[in-house]
Parts: sequence; C-alpha cells; structure tokens
Amino acid sequence: MFAFSTVAVSGNSMSPSSREGDWLIVRNLSGKKHTLKIGAVYLVQDPNRPGVKLLKRLKESRVEHGVIRYWVEGDNSLSEDSRSWGWLETDQFLAKVVLKYRKGN
Repeated sequence: MFAFSTVAVSGNSMSPSSREGDWLIVRNLSGKKHTLKIGAVYLVQDPNRPGVKLLKRLKESRVEHGVIRYWVEGDNSLSEDSRSWGWLETDQFLAKVVLKYRKGN
C-alpha cells in the first residue's frame, strides 16, 4: 500500500517548476524497493544536514562497485545539490512528487 504526504515548498532551488509556498503531494518510498525514474522530482535527505529534506530532480544514475548511485539537481542553477555534494544512494530518497495541488505566491 502507498503512503502519501503533503509538503510545502520552502526556498527556490526548484524554481521555476516549484516555488516558495507551493504545496505538493508526495508518495513515500519507505518500506520496499522502488524504481527511481530519471526526470522525476524527489524529496531527498540532505547529505550534510541530518533531518533536512530537499526537493531535487533525478538527472542520472550509475553503478559503482555494485551500488546504484544517483545524481540530483535543483531546477535553479544556484541550487545546492549533487553539483556540490556528489552522488546519492537509494536510501537518501524519501518520497516522489506526485502532483502540485496548491500554487504559492
């Protein structure tokens, strides 16, 4: 069974696709294996700040030493993302954005 949550966008790392104040419905990824799709937007764990969750678009995946790694970026070129922290692992992906249901300011 799928678990859904709501997320309020804070900041502009995903601008222009998602802006400050937008509300999103996300599908939680915990509990079983999921296939991550290139081009989709995910809620990921910030690798440098435990407990901080970020919206990022999955750009690329690759296998290194038998482990799948993922490259994520914000839509805003000034975003803090894999361009500064490098590749992520599967367990850092928390939820997939399903839809925007309320537009912010």
